[in-house]
Amino acid sequence: MAAASQKGGPVITGIGDDCAILRPPAGHELLVTTDFSLEGVHFRREWHPPESVGHRCLTRGLSDIAAMGGQPLAVFLSLALPPDLPQSWVDRFYRGLLKLARRHQAILAGGDTAQSHSGILADIMVIGSVPRGKAILRSGARPGDRIFVTGKLGLGGASVRRLFGGERLRAAGDYFYPTPRLEVGAKLRGLASAMIDISDGLSTDLAHICTESRVGAIVHQAAIPIAPTATLDDALHGGDDYELLFTSSKRVLREIAGVPVSEIGEIVNGSDVRIQDERGRSKRLRSEGWQHFSQ
Repeated sequence: MAAASQKGGPVITGIGDDCAILRPPAGHELLVTTDFSLEGVHFRREWHPPESVGHRCLTRGLSDIAAMGGQPLAVFLSLALPPDLPQSWVDRFYRGLLKLARRHQAILAGGDTAQSHSGILADIMVIGSVPRGKAILRSGARPGDRIFVTGKLGLGGASVRRLFGGERLRAAGDYFYPTPRLEVGAKLRGLASAMIDISDGLSTDLAHICTESRVGAIVHQAAIPIAPTATLDDALHGGDDYELLFTSSKRVLREIAGVPVSEIGEIVNGSDVRIQDERGRSKRLRSEGWQHFSQ
Protein backbone atom coordinates (compact mmCIF):
# COMPACT_ATOMS: atom_id res chain seq x y z
CA MET A 1 0.00 0.00 0.00
CA ALA A 2 1.25 3.49 -0.83
CA ALA A 3 2.56 5.69 1.95
CA ALA A 4 -0.23 7.49 3.75
CA SER A 5 1.64 10.78 3.91
CA GLN A 6 4.55 12.63 2.35
CA LYS A 7 6.83 15.05 4.13
CA GLY A 8 5.78 18.54 3.04
CA GLY A 9 3.00 17.10 0.88
CA PRO A 10 -0.75 17.62 0.98
CA VAL A 11 -1.45 14.70 3.34
CA ILE A 12 -0.25 15.52 6.87
CA THR A 13 -1.83 12.44 8.47
CA GLY A 14 -3.43 9.61 6.53
CA ILE A 15 -3.96 5.91 7.21
CA GLY A 16 -3.76 5.07 10.92
CA ASP A 17 -6.00 7.75 12.43
CA ASP A 18 -9.76 8.26 12.51
CA CYS A 19 -9.50 11.07 9.97
CA ALA A 20 -6.94 12.24 7.43
CA ILE A 21 -5.47 15.72 7.77
CA LEU A 22 -4.91 17.48 4.46
CA ARG A 23 -2.98 20.64 3.64
CA PRO A 24 -4.23 22.21 0.38
CA PRO A 25 -1.66 24.20 -1.60
CA ALA A 26 -1.59 27.93 -0.84
CA GLY A 27 -3.95 29.92 -3.04
CA HIS A 28 -5.90 26.84 -4.13
CA GLU A 29 -9.47 25.61 -3.67
CA LEU A 30 -10.37 22.00 -2.96
CA LEU A 31 -12.15 19.71 -5.42
CA VAL A 32 -14.05 16.69 -4.09
CA THR A 33 -15.52 13.89 -6.19
CA THR A 34 -16.87 10.43 -5.40
CA ASP A 35 -17.84 7.52 -7.65
CA PHE A 36 -19.19 4.01 -7.13
CA SER A 37 -17.84 1.08 -9.14
CA LEU A 38 -20.33 -1.78 -8.87
CA GLU A 39 -19.80 -5.36 -9.96
CA GLY A 40 -22.21 -6.22 -12.75
CA VAL A 41 -22.70 -2.54 -13.63
CA HIS A 42 -19.22 -1.04 -14.12
CA PHE A 43 -17.17 -4.25 -14.36
CA ARG A 44 -17.42 -8.03 -14.46
CA ARG A 45 -14.89 -10.38 -12.94
CA GLU A 46 -15.04 -12.64 -16.00
CA TRP A 47 -14.16 -9.68 -18.26
CA HIS A 48 -11.90 -7.40 -16.22
CA PRO A 49 -8.67 -8.42 -14.47
CA PRO A 50 -8.47 -7.18 -10.85
CA GLU A 51 -5.71 -4.70 -11.78
CA SER A 52 -7.98 -3.20 -14.44
CA VAL A 53 -10.87 -2.89 -11.97
CA GLY A 54 -8.64 -0.98 -9.53
CA HIS A 55 -7.23 1.21 -12.30
CA ARG A 56 -10.64 2.01 -13.77
CA CYS A 57 -12.13 2.68 -10.33
CA LEU A 58 -9.54 5.39 -9.67
CA THR A 59 -9.70 6.71 -13.25
CA ARG A 60 -13.35 7.64 -12.68
CA GLY A 61 -12.38 10.04 -9.88
CA LEU A 62 -9.20 11.35 -11.49
CA SER A 63 -11.10 12.11 -14.70
CA ASP A 64 -13.57 14.27 -12.74
CA ILE A 65 -10.64 16.21 -11.28
CA ALA A 66 -9.17 16.63 -14.78
CA ALA A 67 -12.52 17.96 -16.05
CA MET A 68 -12.33 20.82 -13.53
CA GLY A 69 -8.74 21.68 -14.51
CA GLY A 70 -7.41 20.39 -11.17
CA GLN A 71 -4.72 18.11 -9.82
CA PRO A 72 -5.31 15.20 -7.37
CA LEU A 73 -4.09 15.37 -3.78
CA ALA A 74 -5.47 12.35 -1.94
CA VAL A 75 -7.59 9.26 -2.52
CA PHE A 76 -10.03 7.53 -0.17
CA LEU A 77 -11.36 4.05 -0.97
CA SER A 78 -14.21 2.15 0.67
CA LEU A 79 -14.59 -1.49 -0.36
CA ALA A 80 -17.46 -3.90 0.29
CA LEU A 81 -16.32 -7.45 -0.52
CA PRO A 82 -18.01 -10.86 -0.68
CA PRO A 83 -16.74 -13.21 2.06
CA ASP A 84 -15.57 -15.80 -0.48
CA LEU A 85 -13.51 -13.35 -2.58
CA PRO A 86 -9.88 -14.55 -2.77
CA GLN A 87 -7.32 -12.29 -1.10
CA SER A 88 -5.27 -12.49 -4.29
CA TRP A 89 -8.07 -10.65 -6.15
CA VAL A 90 -8.02 -7.84 -3.57
CA ASP A 91 -4.21 -7.60 -3.70
CA ARG A 92 -4.25 -7.31 -7.48
CA PHE A 93 -7.07 -4.71 -7.32
CA TYR A 94 -4.92 -2.55 -5.03
CA ARG A 95 -1.92 -3.08 -7.28
CA GLY A 96 -3.76 -1.58 -10.25
CA LEU A 97 -5.19 1.31 -8.24
CA LEU A 98 -1.93 2.22 -6.52
CA LYS A 99 0.11 2.08 -9.72
CA LEU A 100 -2.16 4.73 -11.24
CA ALA A 101 -2.19 6.75 -8.00
CA ARG A 102 1.62 6.88 -7.91
CA ARG A 103 1.73 7.96 -11.56
CA HIS A 104 -0.31 11.05 -10.68
CA GLN A 105 1.14 11.63 -7.19
CA ALA A 106 -2.19 10.92 -5.51
CA ILE A 107 -1.85 9.45 -2.02
CA LEU A 108 -4.17 6.74 -0.70
CA ALA A 109 -4.98 8.44 2.60
CA GLY A 110 -7.79 6.31 4.03
CA GLY A 111 -11.04 4.46 3.49
CA ASP A 112 -13.03 1.57 4.89
CA THR A 113 -13.87 -2.09 4.28
CA ALA A 114 -17.06 -4.05 4.86
CA GLN A 115 -18.63 -7.38 3.93
CA SER A 116 -21.00 -7.52 0.98
CA HIS A 117 -23.57 -10.12 -0.01
CA SER A 118 -24.27 -8.54 -3.40
CA GLY A 119 -20.92 -8.55 -5.16
CA ILE A 120 -18.00 -6.12 -5.04
CA LEU A 121 -18.71 -2.44 -4.38
CA ALA A 122 -15.89 0.12 -4.55
CA ASP A 123 -16.52 3.74 -3.59
CA ILE A 124 -13.65 6.02 -4.57
CA MET A 125 -13.28 9.58 -3.31
CA VAL A 126 -10.63 11.85 -4.79
CA ILE A 127 -9.63 15.18 -3.27
CA GLY A 128 -7.95 17.58 -5.66
CA SER A 129 -7.06 21.24 -5.87
CA VAL A 130 -7.21 24.03 -8.41
CA PRO A 131 -5.90 27.62 -8.24
CA ARG A 132 -8.48 29.87 -6.62
CA GLY A 133 -11.15 30.95 -9.09
CA LYS A 134 -9.71 28.85 -11.94
CA ALA A 135 -11.92 25.74 -11.82
CA ILE A 136 -13.52 25.00 -15.20
CA LEU A 137 -17.28 24.57 -14.76
CA ARG A 138 -19.97 23.12 -17.01
CA SER A 139 -21.83 26.43 -16.97
CA GLY A 140 -19.41 28.68 -18.88
CA ALA A 141 -20.22 27.89 -22.52
CA ARG A 142 -21.51 30.81 -24.61
CA PRO A 143 -22.96 31.09 -28.15
CA GLY A 144 -20.09 31.32 -30.61
CA ASP A 145 -17.79 29.05 -28.59
CA ARG A 146 -16.46 26.07 -30.47
CA ILE A 147 -16.71 22.50 -29.15
CA PHE A 148 -13.66 20.26 -28.78
CA VAL A 149 -12.84 16.73 -27.64
CA THR A 150 -9.56 15.06 -26.76
CA GLY A 151 -8.46 11.72 -28.17
CA LYS A 152 -10.77 9.35 -30.02
CA LEU A 153 -14.25 8.34 -28.94
CA GLY A 154 -16.18 5.09 -28.88
CA LEU A 155 -13.58 2.60 -27.64
CA GLY A 156 -15.43 2.06 -24.35
CA GLY A 157 -18.78 1.47 -25.98
CA ALA A 158 -17.30 -0.73 -28.72
CA SER A 159 -15.42 -2.84 -26.18
CA VAL A 160 -18.51 -3.43 -24.03
CA ARG A 161 -20.55 -4.28 -27.13
CA ARG A 162 -17.94 -6.82 -28.22
CA LEU A 163 -17.71 -8.35 -24.74
CA PHE A 164 -21.49 -8.76 -24.62
CA GLY A 165 -21.19 -10.39 -28.04
CA GLY A 166 -18.97 -13.09 -26.58
CA GLU A 167 -15.58 -11.87 -27.80
CA ARG A 168 -12.55 -12.29 -25.57
CA LEU A 169 -10.57 -9.05 -25.62
CA ARG A 170 -6.90 -8.84 -24.73
CA ALA A 171 -6.91 -7.44 -21.17
CA ALA A 172 -4.65 -4.49 -21.95
CA GLY A 173 -4.84 -1.18 -23.72
CA ASP A 174 -6.95 1.92 -23.32
CA TYR A 175 -10.28 0.27 -22.55
CA PHE A 176 -8.97 -1.77 -19.63
CA TYR A 177 -6.48 0.92 -18.52
CA PRO A 178 -7.83 4.36 -19.62
CA THR A 179 -5.73 7.48 -19.11
CA PRO A 180 -7.26 10.34 -17.10
CA ARG A 181 -6.45 13.58 -18.97
CA LEU A 182 -5.08 15.46 -15.95
CA GLU A 183 -2.25 17.24 -17.76
CA VAL A 184 -4.57 18.35 -20.56
CA GLY A 185 -7.17 19.58 -18.09
CA ALA A 186 -4.63 21.69 -16.22
CA LYS A 187 -3.41 23.27 -19.46
CA LEU A 188 -6.98 24.21 -20.39
CA ARG A 189 -7.38 26.54 -17.40
CA GLY A 190 -7.97 30.00 -18.86
CA LEU A 191 -8.62 28.51 -22.30
CA ALA A 192 -11.73 26.37 -21.88
CA SER A 193 -15.01 28.14 -21.08
CA ALA A 194 -16.75 24.91 -19.98
CA MET A 195 -15.62 21.30 -19.62
CA ILE A 196 -16.79 17.80 -18.68
CA ASP A 197 -15.28 14.33 -18.98
CA ILE A 198 -16.88 11.87 -21.40
CA SER A 199 -17.82 9.08 -19.03
CA ASP A 200 -21.53 8.83 -19.95
CA GLY A 201 -21.25 9.37 -23.72
CA LEU A 202 -20.76 12.45 -25.92
CA SER A 203 -24.51 12.94 -26.46
CA THR A 204 -25.28 12.89 -22.74
CA ASP A 205 -22.26 14.84 -21.54
CA LEU A 206 -22.66 17.60 -24.15
CA ALA A 207 -26.29 17.89 -23.06
CA HIS A 208 -25.05 18.40 -19.47
CA ILE A 209 -22.90 21.36 -20.59
CA CYS A 210 -25.76 22.83 -22.62
CA THR A 211 -28.21 22.48 -19.74
CA GLU A 212 -25.88 24.10 -17.21
CA SER A 213 -24.84 26.86 -19.64
CA ARG A 214 -28.39 27.38 -21.00
CA VAL A 215 -27.28 27.11 -24.61
CA GLY A 216 -27.70 24.83 -27.61
CA ALA A 217 -25.09 23.08 -29.76
CA ILE A 218 -24.44 21.80 -33.27
CA VAL A 219 -22.14 18.80 -33.68
CA HIS A 220 -20.57 18.08 -37.08
CA GLN A 221 -20.80 14.34 -37.60
CA ALA A 222 -17.81 14.12 -39.93
CA ALA A 223 -15.55 15.86 -37.39
CA ILE A 224 -16.09 13.34 -34.57
CA PRO A 225 -12.85 11.39 -33.99
CA ILE A 226 -13.95 7.75 -33.88
CA ALA A 227 -11.71 5.09 -32.38
CA PRO A 228 -10.71 2.04 -34.46
CA THR A 229 -13.30 -0.78 -34.18
CA ALA A 230 -15.91 1.76 -32.95
CA THR A 231 -19.04 2.98 -34.73
CA LEU A 232 -20.59 6.44 -34.77
CA ASP A 233 -23.17 5.22 -32.22
CA ASP A 234 -20.34 4.04 -29.95
CA ALA A 235 -18.68 7.47 -30.21
CA LEU A 236 -21.91 9.37 -29.57
CA HIS A 237 -23.50 7.26 -26.85
CA GLY A 238 -21.08 4.59 -25.62
CA GLY A 239 -19.34 6.47 -22.80
CA ASP A 240 -16.56 5.00 -20.66
CA ASP A 241 -13.97 6.93 -22.73
CA TYR A 242 -12.72 9.40 -20.07
CA GLU A 243 -11.74 11.96 -22.70
CA LEU A 244 -12.42 15.67 -22.16
CA LEU A 245 -15.22 17.60 -23.87
CA PHE A 246 -14.76 21.37 -23.69
CA THR A 247 -15.78 24.65 -25.28
CA SER A 248 -13.67 27.70 -26.04
CA SER A 249 -13.81 31.01 -27.86
CA LYS A 250 -10.01 31.07 -28.17
CA ARG A 251 -7.52 29.44 -30.48
CA VAL A 252 -6.98 25.81 -29.47
CA LEU A 253 -4.02 23.72 -30.60
CA ARG A 254 -4.62 20.41 -32.35
CA GLU A 255 -2.51 18.71 -29.71
CA ILE A 256 -2.24 19.47 -25.98
CA ALA A 257 0.20 17.64 -23.71
CA GLY A 258 0.71 15.07 -26.46
CA VAL A 259 -3.03 14.35 -26.79
CA PRO A 260 -4.87 15.04 -30.08
CA VAL A 261 -7.66 17.63 -29.91
CA SER A 262 -10.52 17.79 -32.43
CA GLU A 263 -12.99 20.59 -33.09
CA ILE A 264 -16.41 18.98 -33.53
CA GLY A 265 -18.98 21.79 -33.47
CA GLU A 266 -20.14 25.06 -32.01
CA ILE A 267 -22.32 26.44 -29.22
CA VAL A 268 -25.46 28.27 -30.40
CA ASN A 269 -28.42 30.13 -28.95
CA GLY A 270 -31.40 28.14 -27.78
CA SER A 271 -31.48 24.79 -26.05
CA ASP A 272 -31.43 22.18 -28.85
CA VAL A 273 -28.45 19.89 -29.35
CA ARG A 274 -28.29 18.86 -32.99
CA ILE A 275 -25.99 16.77 -35.18
CA GLN A 276 -25.27 17.81 -38.78
CA ASP A 277 -24.15 15.51 -41.59
CA GLU A 278 -21.80 16.33 -44.46
CA ARG A 279 -24.71 17.57 -46.61
CA GLY A 280 -25.77 20.10 -44.00
CA ARG A 281 -28.83 18.15 -42.85
CA SER A 282 -29.33 18.22 -39.12
CA LYS A 283 -31.43 16.36 -36.57
CA ARG A 284 -31.79 16.42 -32.83
CA LEU A 285 -28.98 14.63 -31.00
CA ARG A 286 -30.75 12.69 -28.28
CA SER A 287 -29.00 11.90 -25.01
CA GLU A 288 -28.68 8.15 -25.34
CA GLY A 289 -25.57 7.58 -23.25
CA TRP A 290 -25.47 6.21 -19.72
CA GLN A 291 -28.18 7.63 -17.47
CA HIS A 292 -28.52 6.43 -13.90
CA PHE A 293 -31.97 5.07 -12.93
CA SER A 294 -33.21 5.20 -16.54
CA GLN A 295 -35.04 2.26 -18.02
